[in-house]
Amino acid sequence: MRAIAVAFALLAGAAQADEGAIQGVIDSQMEAFRADDFATAFTFAAPTIQGMFRTPDNFGMMVMQGYPMVWRPAEVEYLEAGPAGRGWEQEVLVTDAAGRLHKLLYTMVETAEGWKIAGVQLLTAPEVGV
Repeated sequence: MRAIAVAFALLAGAAQADEGAIQGVIDSQMEAFRADDFATAFTFAAPTIQGMFRTPDNFGMMVMQGYPMVWRPAEVEYLEAGPAGRGWEQEVLVTDAAGRLHKLLYTMVETAEGWKIAGVQLLTAPEVGV
């Protein structure tokens, strides 16, 4: 019974470490976008994403046009996260420069170089009310 408790504690610790590493990758990519450093931002993308866009400039244009809240976030808050298939999913609440909220789902994969962003999906924005 004690061995099971220890195993669960180790898994919980690994999940915490993964969550921190994953949030660090997302933060780093957003910082690169804020600086218009598309070459660095491109390094945080999974190989499949890099293959789709082929160059940092193509990738940067897609983000500026399709995900402006990621290119220029005013605030970022991390929500629920957890394992999903062979990777990890991280929900992120982003406030854009105009104060609008956007809820995003980041899909992450672990590579030999560490965690990489394999996709970002725009979810329904949360309702704000009084």
